[in-house]
Amino acid sequence: MEEKGNHGRRKKGGWVAMPFIFANEICEKLAVVGFSTNMINYLTTQLHMPVTKAANTLTNFGGTASLTPLLGAFISDAFVGRFWTITVASIVYQIGMISLTLSAVLPQLRPPPCKGDQECREADAGQEAILYISLLLGAIGSGGIRPCVVAFGADQFDETDPKQNTKTWTFFNWYYFVMGASILVAVTVLVYIQDNVGWGWGLGVPTIAMLISVITFIIGYPLYRNLDPVGSPFTRLVQVIVAAYKKRKLPMVYDPKLLYQNDELDASISSAGKLVHTKHMKFLDKAAIVTEEDNLKSGQAPNFWRLNTVHRVEELKSVIRMGPIWASGILLITAYAQQSTFSILQAKTMNRHITKSFQIPAGSMTVFAYVTMLITIAFYDRLFIPLARKFTGLDRGITFLHRMGIGFVISILATLVAGFVEVKRKNVALADGLIDQPHPAIPISVFWLVPQYCLHGIAEAFMSIGHLEFFYDQAPESMRSTAMALFWLAISFGNYVSSLLVSIVHKFSAGPNGSNWLRNDNLSKGKLEYFYWLLTLLQVVNLIYYLYCAKIYTYKPVQVHGKESGTSEEDGVELANRV
Repeated sequence: MEEKGNHGRRKKGGWVAMPFIFANEICEKLAVVGFSTNMINYLTTQLHMPVTKAANTLTNFGGTASLTPLLGAFISDAFVGRFWTITVASIVYQIGMISLTLSAVLPQLRPPPCKGDQECREADAGQEAILYISLLLGAIGSGGIRPCVVAFGADQFDETDPKQNTKTWTFFNWYYFVMGASILVAVTVLVYIQDNVGWGWGLGVPTIAMLISVITFIIGYPLYRNLDPVGSPFTRLVQVIVAAYKKRKLPMVYDPKLLYQNDELDASISSAGKLVHTKHMKFLDKAAIVTEEDNLKSGQAPNFWRLNTVHRVEELKSVIRMGPIWASGILLITAYAQQSTFSILQAKTMNRHITKSFQIPAGSMTVFAYVTMLITIAFYDRLFIPLARKFTGLDRGITFLHRMGIGFVISILATLVAGFVEVKRKNVALADGLIDQPHPAIPISVFWLVPQYCLHGIAEAFMSIGHLEFFYDQAPESMRSTAMALFWLAISFGNYVSSLLVSIVHKFSAGPNGSNWLRNDNLSKGKLEYFYWLLTLLQVVNLIYYLYCAKIYTYKPVQVHGKESGTSEEDGVELANRV
């Protein structure tokens, strides 16, 4: 993307634009999380859906919402830019929330309440249609918001400005902090309102928050640094592949300097620096070999389906190099997903009382993960980075690859500890003769689960933010919205892998007399600790895989143009790990 000209005007972007972006993120996350966290209860208690049908409805919604960011990123990078993609997507999401809120407020849009022992009447076709349209609008809205908000915030800092290019990593830390804080409020305050005040207000408050989000974001428009879209990045990637295939039989040139380059042609997609040739994946370099058939004429662009510049070839190489690192993050999400499933089931069997009259809801145990994540982010930004900087000399303390590695190690500890806590819980149940009861009240404090939640929170503060930094920094400049979509796609795949792993373990661990690692009827008679330790083992293998990928990873080399006026310095080449 290229920046819109603003000669003679105050320079846009920077931290002055952050209050509007962060305010948008706070309200948007309050809306999205408040909208989805407790939705299973709304479907089963208000629309009287069977549990399986309700679960499938939300699974389909989640799957669709995880795929639409690829479409939203494509539209943003290729056609309309990030600001308008976020704005239009937010309005679409707003419409979906309004329709769902109306269905919770207006009696005619939902089935009548259950009466005594009579069978509850399910929602009719028209009432379900409103639900499905609302969820579809929400999925479409998410597709435009998720991949663009992070990239748009990072765009406010000019990478070519030495005074701003070190501030992007600080933005990622505080973006995740703001997001975590708003999610924390949503899973506590909004869920309480939905359960204790009513679904009208429970969905109405997120709807109002989303409206405030849209208004706040639009008000900040004069302060934003907006980048223009420069055409479809997917088309450019395919063109390189096709051109390389067409010239696959050509011998490779002996000197990379003979490969086709055109700075003027690449100017719109290389405003932060031009990608220079790397020695890897040489078969793709053939797309930049000039032949007589290319019929190059002065002042005319080549046929990109036959000939591409080195910069465009290196864009494809950058995307391919990111693949293995991207894949390594999937299993961490798989491990983290257990905190909202099996860990909650564990909590339900434990003593959750703080006082005689108040006990912690099992679903609220995730609060410990979010609080720990927020504390870790603040510690990392304010204490760890300045200390690490003294030893590494890096402005951000450590590289994002090191940061991700630390997250992987802590996640391994989290699932290892979870297994031992489960052994402790079962031993107490056995000692008190409660092992055979399907829903026991085991006299062991629920706070035994806090260490694993806290470790997962710390792991996410390192791994997830490192993942964001990696995608934004290493993706081609014109594909950063797409890179953010890949971040969300990894989260989606992590959840799907979790479902697949649970299904496989449940099937193959089944034994005689109903024995199973993951029993449906009695968690205490299963072997949940084995499942946690299986996850630990898989993560150890994944860590070894990641360390190998990180060791051989090549940062994209960027030819950075000198910006100081009056200087005669030649362009320099540096590795793009500045975030």
